[in-house]
Amino acid sequence: MSDIIQLLPDHVANQIAAGEVVQRPASVVKELLENAIDANATTITLLLKGAGKTLIQVIDNGKGMSNTDARLSFERHATSKIKDAQDLFNLQTKGFRGEALASIAAIAHVELKTKQENQELGTSIKIEGSDIVSQEVVSTAKGTSIAVKNLFYNIPARRNFLKSDTVETRHIIDEFQRVALAHPMISFSLYHNDNEVYHLKESNSRKRIVSMFGAKTNEKLVPLDEQTDIITIKGFIAKPEFSKRKRGEQFFFVNNRFIKSSYLNHAVNNAFEGLLEQGTHPTYFIYFEVPPNSIDINIHPTKTEIKFDNEKALYAILRATVKHSLGQYNVAPILDFNRDANLDTPYNLNSKQSFSTPKIIVDPTFNPFKNDVTETTSFKEEPKSTNTSTYQSNFKKDPGSWESLYTSAVSTETTKQEELFETKQETETGKTFQIQKKYILSSIKSGAVLIHQSLAHQRVLYEEFLENITVKEASSQQLLFPISINLSTTDIEMIYGIKSDLESTGFVFNEFTKEGVTIGGIPTSITESQITLVLEQLLDDMKLEVPNESFSHFDVMAKSFAKSLAIKTGTVLLVKEQENLVNNLFSCKEPSTSPLGKATFKTLTLQEIDTIFNK
Repeated sequence: MSDIIQLLPDHVANQIAAGEVVQRPASVVKELLENAIDANATTITLLLKGAGKTLIQVIDNGKGMSNTDARLSFERHATSKIKDAQDLFNLQTKGFRGEALASIAAIAHVELKTKQENQELGTSIKIEGSDIVSQEVVSTAKGTSIAVKNLFYNIPARRNFLKSDTVETRHIIDEFQRVALAHPMISFSLYHNDNEVYHLKESNSRKRIVSMFGAKTNEKLVPLDEQTDIITIKGFIAKPEFSKRKRGEQFFFVNNRFIKSSYLNHAVNNAFEGLLEQGTHPTYFIYFEVPPNSIDINIHPTKTEIKFDNEKALYAILRATVKHSLGQYNVAPILDFNRDANLDTPYNLNSKQSFSTPKIIVDPTFNPFKNDVTETTSFKEEPKSTNTSTYQSNFKKDPGSWESLYTSAVSTETTKQEELFETKQETETGKTFQIQKKYILSSIKSGAVLIHQSLAHQRVLYEEFLENITVKEASSQQLLFPISINLSTTDIEMIYGIKSDLESTGFVFNEFTKEGVTIGGIPTSITESQITLVLEQLLDDMKLEVPNESFSHFDVMAKSFAKSLAIKTGTVLLVKEQENLVNNLFSCKEPSTSPLGKATFKTLTLQEIDTIFNK
């Protein structure tokens, strides 16, 4: 029987390795930026075309490579970062496996130019699919420039799995932000299709965060600073009132390397307990410094997951550090949302000012059990004074009607409890009934139908928005005073990219600046107070995996608007509102599912109900 095991050719092995190293253009960006940092560069420029599918080029002013090193850098397992296995547990650099450039060169056209400072001339190498096309001496600047073109050109199946340019650009910007935040002492620039997206000068951590996420970010930040024997924690958390619905701006860095850790994230959330509105998440930029031999970063291909030697201790220290900063900077007291401002002592209160005690007037002749009194009881009225507060009883003419005491003692305005009770009574006599402020139960001929009020309303709004956007002419309401909304640079780019689509829904944009957008008109279906919520939800949805068809932007908008504006769980609905929602739902084209595919209602037949009680 012949042997069946054989060694793979290098080009095939490289393509297989590329599957681990390069999932999308953002993977290439990460590897090239980290190589530039390891080369001690102080200025790094990233050039993109076609969301990285056409071109990814990184230019740095680092130490460069010799002619021999430039050639060896594209060999598998060729690295200058480690000498033996023990070095894996004392890593001070970003890349160390020696597979990045070999994997990238296997699935793209690569051109490398590099020169060391003490050399007059540099080296240029061109590679296509692991094959070296040329290597020659050239005149070039100190440092390294590496251009990756036509990514996945020889693996069309992988290229077909890439998402839209918007989504792929978003992933690249995420990687760029992570690297730039970890190294504020390095100057970074990002250009996409010849448009400048970021120009970040050398600075400190706080300035880097502000320059990346907008000037308004500065007032949101609360510093962290804690040093122990096992860890040093620095960075910033955002004040609780600036928490967000999504987990977008949450960054952990360990020894200047971005990581993901649900365990440490839980520690931060725990420290914010009681300070955040329900459904919101804190923003943080936290930098850890630990001994390199106390972590293992070689447990995941993307190196974003790290194993710590003493996770429980780190959890406790992080939680305590965040809590301490919240208290130290007097953040927590500001967030008492239930505080009654009427109980606050006025700033202009004069402690020497005297106040007169209000006088109480009592009618000594009043008898609540005497029903035959018809004459009016007269009260002796105290003389009015500007310095005296007089409480006067507004009794009816018949002092024998003791019920009048009760009605005069309480507000004639119906309390919330009474309103809920009246709603419940009305519901019981109607066709619908609200359960736990979440579901609507409606009687039908065959039994009953249980409707999820929020998901049902999403379906109704989704179809209305989609019709208004695609069929009807969008109506807009002009704002008396234009509203300025502060956004990050990337969010502004995304809004500008779909500006015409948003205008077709009724938005009117007066101005786009580096800090945000100014809105002069909004769709008639939303209110002024909902503008920020709607746009934030839309931006979050646009950052997800969205197809590239032109119709999809409208679809995403309709879904986002519906999610933002739909009634939420916990909202009390009057019977008329319940009935309107039920009728509107079953007037939809697809009433059975929400815009995101969740069931909006469940039908319970009479037989199913009988089965419950006949077991």
